[in-house]
Amino acid sequence: MLIGIDASRALRAHRTGTERYSLELINALLDLNSGDRFRLYVPTPPPPKLFRPGAEIVVLPGRHLWTHTKLGPHTRAHPPDVLFVPAHVLPVIGPDNTVVTVHDLGYEHFPQAHPWRQRQYLRWSTRRHVRVSKQVIADSHATKADLIAFYGADPDRIHVVHLAPDPALKPESDPARIAHVRASYGIPPGIDYILHIGTIHPRKNLERLVEAFALLRQRLPARKLHLVLAGGIALGGDALRRKVQAMGLADQVRFPGYVRVHDIPALYTGAACYALPSLNEGFGFPALEAQVCGVPLVCAHTSSLPEVAGEGACYFDPFDVVGMADAIDRVLTEPELRSELIKRGRMNAQRFSWEKTARATLRVLALATSNKG
Repeated sequence: MLIGIDASRALRAHRTGTERYSLELINALLDLNSGDRFRLYVPTPPPPKLFRPGAEIVVLPGRHLWTHTKLGPHTRAHPPDVLFVPAHVLPVIGPDNTVVTVHDLGYEHFPQAHPWRQRQYLRWSTRRHVRVSKQVIADSHATKADLIAFYGADPDRIHVVHLAPDPALKPESDPARIAHVRASYGIPPGIDYILHIGTIHPRKNLERLVEAFALLRQRLPARKLHLVLAGGIALGGDALRRKVQAMGLADQVRFPGYVRVHDIPALYTGAACYALPSLNEGFGFPALEAQVCGVPLVCAHTSSLPEVAGEGACYFDPFDVVGMADAIDRVLTEPELRSELIKRGRMNAQRFSWEKTARATLRVLALATSNKG
């Protein structure tokens, strides 16, 4: 089977969830040694050693609307047995046999958090993808349910394939390294910090997390607490900064920006807890990353998060600021609960691996080729 893959997202230097998924899954598929041939389509030559050996690299130079102007026409003229698009954007004109991954439908649940033009494009494109793709991959059962509810998708053509944490991720064991990373992100020594890593966006529900943090500081006045909101700034980021300033928390709530990949283990390991208050997540990488690094997880009981975090989290209603503060308070102040969450979290994270993701994805790709007609 000749499997063509849109590998364009994997080339991005600053990788968020979709880009990480693309890169990890491509390499895991190549590691399977399945006997299939892989053809990776990219707009520019990839850096050395980005991809495992064994794949054919096809460079299609271009930038603007690359998927539609370059990938689509090329794969239409020279079709692989199946074209796999891991980043949810199928070319308007392309090969007949395609598989696409849909990561989430957050724009349907919280349309106000997305600009009008973006929302309309996402609705049109996702509705089209579930109609024309031979098979569809969803990150979670929550996303599959959304595709059925919002777009009337055929449940038999939607396959849930869970993601996984970085296989190289592990807790940082060197206190000096943790101290160095803390300092590089502006976290003073002697401070306990609550961590969140992700794009600053309204659906991440960070305004309520800031409000919960303010309550915690009132409840625990003797404890030196900071809130670290790491990640790129998207829609609503400036408003969140203004809110922090208005609440008098500018010295305690930190926005260190994008986290370098090699700093992630130390930043997790040094945290007092990890807070994941999102209103909607297609999967929720950080839940597993925190669990792998032995950080107690405090998590919203919504969308895919209970499916991913399992029994290794202390859950709360993401709309309830007091309940959010209560959950974080318990994790910070109850040693037995902390220990139990860390133990259960590590066990839960072992359910997921990129090898499992790759094998399940390969089965879906094979199913698509068996149903060409």
